[in-house]
Amino acid sequence: MQSSYEVIILGLGGIGSGAAYWLGRQYGRDVLGLEQYEIGHVRGGSQDHSRIIRLSYHTPAYVALAKQAYQAWATLEVDAGESLIVKTGGLDFFPANAAIPSSDYTQSMAACGVPFEWLTAAEVRYRWPQFHLTDDVQAIYQAESGIAPAARCNAVHVRMARAYGVTLRENEVVTAVHDSGHEITVITNRGRYHCRYLLITGGAWSNEALAHFGLHLPLTVTQEQVTYFATPDPATFAPEQFPVWIWMDDPCYYGFPVYGEAGIKVAQDVGGAEVTAVTRSFTPNPDNAQRVADFTQRLLPGGYGPPILSKTCLYTLTPDRDFVIDTLPDHPHVAVAIGAGHAFKFASLIGKLLGELVVDGVASADLSSYKIDRPILRQTNPLKQFLV
Repeated sequence: MQSSYEVIILGLGGIGSGAAYWLGRQYGRDVLGLEQYEIGHVRGGSQDHSRIIRLSYHTPAYVALAKQAYQAWATLEVDAGESLIVKTGGLDFFPANAAIPSSDYTQSMAACGVPFEWLTAAEVRYRWPQFHLTDDVQAIYQAESGIAPAARCNAVHVRMARAYGVTLRENEVVTAVHDSGHEITVITNRGRYHCRYLLITGGAWSNEALAHFGLHLPLTVTQEQVTYFATPDPATFAPEQFPVWIWMDDPCYYGFPVYGEAGIKVAQDVGGAEVTAVTRSFTPNPDNAQRVADFTQRLLPGGYGPPILSKTCLYTLTPDRDFVIDTLPDHPHVAVAIGAGHAFKFASLIGKLLGELVVDGVASADLSSYKIDRPILRQTNPLKQFLV
């Protein structure tokens, strides 16, 4: 069995599987991916049918990164011969005195040359009568928004990585990592491996992996949930008829057309309790479920029906809700990515950028906002701001 590789990837969720694909294109069989559970497991944060993909973001850096994310997915689609991204258009709703400033979004998109429309509540109701809005609500419409089908995207990353010769091993737990300066050794419950470059894409298990290098970040892990409601008339809420949407207030909610299940999907962003990867449960919180149900009935009465099912996942949040995409201090051949609960739309791109960071020493995107040693990540108990 091969034991020496150019690159080893720890964690094969959305970002890790993306890294396996992109590095596989370059190194083929000299890439090893290790997953502590089965590949495609639901214990992390990057499965289920759908995630929102959008160019509408609160800083120009994120808008620019989102542009590149679309390009990365398009490359994967061509390479795999499979269509993935579903464009539905997207609405960002801002009620009066919204907790999230609309100007952050409009100015960022304008700075990056992204077209958008400002719509009144009446204009939204005319174009999408499914929404029940009061007249104080305004909305941004951006036509490129849509659905990144999470589980399918991960599966395509995995399939294509293997097609390029990458070895992906599941149910393999890392017990130790050593960096001698010229070689990195990874020890697991099943073997010992050596590599030149190491990527950490561990989600809620990130600090466990970073501990091998004496590092600990002030991360917050929360258990989130989404609910699918049995929509009485699914055709009215089909992706061709109904956009993805985000309610830009506190609390913040977001939702999808009918996709993957026989009803719309709605969730509260950062609406769950703080947990750990060990203490989390898979039981939806009834208070959270009730908040989402009440909001759905008000905003989308024609889409609301009895819950079909609720699913849980984990967010791994930095205190400023910005990503970490960086090499480790004193370990230039080791890189880490933490998605802060909104990274799936960028998953393929971030996987590509991680490989560039360690192999080339520079990435094909501006990652200055996502440094691992930025001041807030050096604090023990930093102020947390999760609204974006």
